[in-house]
Amino acid sequence: MIEKHDYLLPAGRIGVLLIHGLTGTPVEMRGVAREFHRAGYTVYALQLAGHCGSVEDLIATRWQDWYQSVIDSADMLRKQVDTLFVCGLSMGAVLALKYTASHPNEVAGVLAYSVTFRYDGWSIPPLSRFAAPWLLPLAGMLNVGRHKMFNEEPPYGIQNEVLRKKIADKMQGGNSAEAGLPGNPWPSLNEFLLLSRNVRRKLRHIHTPCLLLHASNDDISHRRNAELVRDTVSGPVEMVLLPNSYHMITIDNDRQELFQRSIAFIRRYSVNTPLTLSEAL
Repeated sequence: MIEKHDYLLPAGRIGVLLIHGLTGTPVEMRGVAREFHRAGYTVYALQLAGHCGSVEDLIATRWQDWYQSVIDSADMLRKQVDTLFVCGLSMGAVLALKYTASHPNEVAGVLAYSVTFRYDGWSIPPLSRFAAPWLLPLAGMLNVGRHKMFNEEPPYGIQNEVLRKKIADKMQGGNSAEAGLPGNPWPSLNEFLLLSRNVRRKLRHIHTPCLLLHASNDDISHRRNAELVRDTVSGPVEMVLLPNSYHMITIDNDRQELFQRSIAFIRRYSVNTPLTLSEAL
């Protein structure tokens, strides 16, 4: 049984649901959670189904299971708050957009960090970038390659070299709950592609305010992923490119700007804004 690593930080009646990425962990949202909590918001960092365990645990789940984790977590958090924001990193941002499209009257705003519909950043080998969209569905249909993985390579989505080494050591040390898995299993990547296709079709139905934060030099997900959201959603949207980070913008060099812009966005679209530290931002 997978150990639980989700966490709830109770505070005011404005809530923020945090969604980590594929093969990731709630730990990658810890800094954001801490800043939101300091600003007076109730924060819940969920753990997606199949994550924080073994590769077998992950490939036993489908994208619908990951999305159900979001639904269940949002239902829980909404019982404790009056206003709900959803916030996700990478694939977590895709799940946040899907939940927003399906629950338009329940979400005050969506914060999409490094939103990823395709792994098309500069560190992704060209062969993997172009072959994956047809290779992975074929492998799924033929039920082959179940235990194959696309292993992560430096820089692991992190420009900060000191932090990169710490994360790499934890990842290679097998601590999936702290640093995620060291690669992406083929079956899980195929599920990710199915999820991405599903959400792209729903983007134009999103009228909820969106904040898009993306590294200008993202090594995993090219900024065209964020531009797709910016150019397709129907509601108010703000897109900011961060110059000194790679994919993991919640922990990389631009994290302070991410915190400030995120809290400012939540304040702008909150019904009841707490008078807290965020006033100074």
